[in-house]
Amino acid sequence: MSRGRSDAVRLGPTGRAVIAVAVLAVPLGAAGLGLSNSGGPATTPAQTVAPEPAVAAAPAAVRADVVPTAGRPGKPVAAPAGLSVPAIGLNTGAPERLGLDPAGRLTAPVDYDRTGWYAQGPKPGEAGPAVIVGHVDSFRGPAVFFRLREMKVGQEIVVTRTDGWKTRFVVDSVRSYPKDAFASDEVYGPTANAQLRLITCGGAFDRDVRSYEDNVVVFASVH
Repeated sequence: MSRGRSDAVRLGPTGRAVIAVAVLAVPLGAAGLGLSNSGGPATTPAQTVAPEPAVAAAPAAVRADVVPTAGRPGKPVAAPAGLSVPAIGLNTGAPERLGLDPAGRLTAPVDYDRTGWYAQGPKPGEAGPAVIVGHVDSFRGPAVFFRLREMKVGQEIVVTRTDGWKTRFVVDSVRSYPKDAFASDEVYGPTANAQLRLITCGGAFDRDVRSYEDNVVVFASVH
């Protein structure tokens, strides 16, 4: 989506309401992340724009009906406290807790060096798709998910939890979706095991609307 388009509610293939949202408007830049790799536009540091959602559709808080969780038997899964992706040199601390704004849009991390976890959905390690988002860049340079697009099938993602336990995920696929054709049901739909979605912006940078055109989504699961 581009800036200026109105939010809209539509029904996905499963009949669940899907809320379309505006793209990220970040300081200096784009939907989620500022500069393009080819020297995208930048604004002066004095400009301040509140971040908007990094993804093109707000996730529903969905879980599968009855599936095992990746935690201690009989114990609830604790909230995420850190994220490590060795293949891309990522090791970051506790994510910001994200929710939906009054318009039904997923909020974005305030800090470009931190991820954000959609706290109304599953915790990483619970049944269903846990959602963690992050910026790709800003006028200052690369942000926390700058190298997310480099990830490959089979690579490991480790989420540390507040109880000291860790959940290990393996990348199943890395996909890119146009923001105006985001596959909400595919990304956020119920799953038969504990899964993880890492999401940032990508694709071409539209200078007219100061936004990246796509979302990059890493799909991972507990194997």
